[in-house]
Amino acid sequence: MRWEKSCGAVMFRRAGESWTYLVLHSTLGHWTLCKGHMEGAETEHETALREIREETGLTSLRFVEPFREVITYCPAPGVTKDVVFFLAEVEDGTPMCQPEEVAEICFVPYQQASALLTHPSDRETLAKAQQTLEARSGARCGQM
Repeated sequence: MRWEKSCGAVMFRRAGESWTYLVLHSTLGHWTLCKGHMEGAETEHETALREIREETGLTSLRFVEPFREVITYCPAPGVTKDVVFFLAEVEDGTPMCQPEEVAEICFVPYQQASALLTHPSDRETLAKAQQTLEARSGARCGQM
């Protein structure tokens, strides 16, 4: 059994008293969160930052600690993959698509982001991110 590991983030921006979330439309046709394979001796956070920069061009963000969600699945026979997601607030910048992998990028409200995401595991991770932000704000926000 081969093991792989990717890291990424549920990225958001404040939108008044709620949040919008960044979702990617892959050139392969599915909607997803930003993530990618670890390289060399990178830490999980370093991988997430590199993948965010490569796929979206965004560099100004802040991780919301201690959010860390792990999804485990089998992408191919004989392969087990862990995907580690962090929660990151985008502080500045306009996203740009990495043309080899990303066809479209958009910031959308929670309900729309959840509806767009192809994989249930991404929707579950997004829901946990939303719950974390709601708990931190002390109010139920972002239910547009």
